[in-house]
Amino acid sequence: MTTTRLETNMSDEILEVARRQVLEQGIGLNQAQALEVLTLPDERVADALALAHEVRMQWCGPAVEVEGIVSLKTGGCPEDCHFCSQSGRFPTPVRAVRLDIPALVRAAHQTAATGATEFCLVAAVRGPDERLMAQVREAVAAIQAEVEINIACSLGILTREQAEELATLGVHRYNHNLETARSFFPQVVTTHTWDERLDTCSLVRHYGMELCCGALLGIGESVDQRIELLTQLQDLDPTEVPVNFLNPRPGTPLGEAQVTGALDAIRWIALFRLALPSVILRYAGGREITLRELQALGMTSGINALIVGNYLTTLGRSADEDLQMLADLRMPIGALSAAI
Repeated sequence: MTTTRLETNMSDEILEVARRQVLEQGIGLNQAQALEVLTLPDERVADALALAHEVRMQWCGPAVEVEGIVSLKTGGCPEDCHFCSQSGRFPTPVRAVRLDIPALVRAAHQTAATGATEFCLVAAVRGPDERLMAQVREAVAAIQAEVEINIACSLGILTREQAEELATLGVHRYNHNLETARSFFPQVVTTHTWDERLDTCSLVRHYGMELCCGALLGIGESVDQRIELLTQLQDLDPTEVPVNFLNPRPGTPLGEAQVTGALDAIRWIALFRLALPSVILRYAGGREITLRELQALGMTSGINALIVGNYLTTLGRSADEDLQMLADLRMPIGALSAAI
């Protein structure tokens, strides 16, 4: 389709606005501006990607934060998140498993050996009970005694007392994803509310932990709902935003969903960066099947962090492949001292 002079002028205008506002001032795009960037003609998308990379370099620098994750408790979750194979409500192949403390320490050592600065303990639960909190206490102490790495947790919905205790233990960052916009959330989760997730995010910040709060794209949400989520993340102001893409899991209600297209995913990565100029924007689940050979392009379109190795119930790329990608792009891995 031929681009008209008017369309060209409009494209030039929004990109110039984004350059002044986001690159120079560090102020993320608002809803209307985000939609303008998203609807740029195909021939101007490369300009938006290049600008997103400039924004990343200006407000985050060249270093890439590398993280490994391990599951304390896999499967058997009582919640009904329609995208998750760990839900005990769906006939998925995942079965409940718990790791012991020595296994967690070994995993932390292996993660640190890749150059990672962050190691996240994850549990498939609505929220931690006393048994799980006791395991977390022991695991954090054991890892801190042996491994020089920041410890993060993702344990579901927290009480005020649990958030305070995790902060006291020295948990560096807490992950609790909003996943999708408030308006769409009831379509994919019915056993808890979006506002319950928001409350936990607020507790995390109140007790001084860094907040990791991300998105899952491709679960049936509309473009407007994705932009709604972006503005809700702006309001929450997390330290880190993981960008996940649906990897349809057998047995879940979204098991037959279509995978997000690679170029569409790249556009959204750039838009997340232009809306959230200074966050740690992390490649997370689903990138391997969504982006395939274009993963390096995402790293030059706004991404400045990644999870290495496997995810909770799906396989990731090998750490060696990701580290080689960073070496080829001449992107240094962030030092631990910069992350503490």
